[in-house]
Amino acid sequence: MFGRKKEKNLTPAVVYDPEAQIPVLKCSICNGEQVAGFKDKKTGHFTEVAFIRSEEELRDFLKSYGLKEIAKEY
Repeated sequence: MFGRKKEKNLTPAVVYDPEAQIPVLKCSICNGEQVAGFKDKKTGHFTEVAFIRSEEELRDFLKSYGLKEIAKEY
């Protein structure tokens, strides 16, 4: 309640394999929701990792997986 802010946990929740997966930000054109995750290159299966509500959360997602950019899908 009162006191120090807790540190953010930036450890990845899902294992990312760059040779088999593509980082993707799925964006809704209706309500603006954004979900970050990984899409399998062979099957196209999307694995949700994080619900993105702000630019800060997107930066944290990119930093936790060591990514510089992410593709958007609508």
